[in-house]
Amino acid sequence: MGVLLLDIVTTAAILFAVASGLMIILGVMKLINFAHGAFLTIGGYAAFATTQLGWNPWLAIPFAALVGFILGLIVERVIVRPLYARPLDAILATWGLGIIIGQVITIVFGRQVQFVQSPISGAIEFLGYSYSTYRLILVALAALLAVALTALFYFTRFGLNARAVIMNEDLARGLGIDSTRVRLITFGLGAALASMAGALITPLISVDPNLGLPWLINSFMLVLVSGISIPSLIVASLILGGAQVVVSTYVSAILGGLTIVVLAAVILRIRPQGLFSG
Repeated sequence: MGVLLLDIVTTAAILFAVASGLMIILGVMKLINFAHGAFLTIGGYAAFATTQLGWNPWLAIPFAALVGFILGLIVERVIVRPLYARPLDAILATWGLGIIIGQVITIVFGRQVQFVQSPISGAIEFLGYSYSTYRLILVALAALLAVALTALFYFTRFGLNARAVIMNEDLARGLGIDSTRVRLITFGLGAALASMAGALITPLISVDPNLGLPWLINSFMLVLVSGISIPSLIVASLILGGAQVVVSTYVSAILGGLTIVVLAAVILRIRPQGLFSG
């Protein structure tokens, strides 16, 4: 039972890290970034490149975040910004971008599965159980990420401007806030978080051109259920991620992979505004 609880907590931490970038872009820009999975894959291959170059494996995390941020800025400026007046076209553009990125990755790296060196291996004794050191570190990193995002959006000028844009963009512009710059930084940050999450999860699994697709679907469902709130996303990750672990452990790993989508669909059928709506 103790190992099961640790699995639930670590899975929730991973899901939170993966979904946070998608939530931020949706919250500020009102845009569903269907290229989120592709940026996750980019992060995985950034970690693979780090391994191939012989760098310290811990450098994969900031390297992936930097690559994602730069690419995110370019995508927002070149592809997304001209389509702000056509939200549906912007969503379709991110979907097409995700497909293109996947094809480019296939051309460069091939279709085969690649493996990434873990920054730390082995297990440690925790609460009387022997458990993966790296998965426990992921919990700490996810907690730091939650604190950092909360501080960014509630204790900085950028966060104040972003929250103003979320509430009323026209009024925010009237107050002199550069909403275009807020959108640019937000998309870059969301892409950076996605790529960083890709680098974090890759040592636990592997990387291939389709890495991001299942994570995109799960992230999308988590954000729909939780709404635009960091605490709500944490709780949704615990509930849905916990259900996934339980089903995978006691029923079937295949059914476990479908648990988040099915459970989120049921929740949204009962509460269309999400689990934490008033």
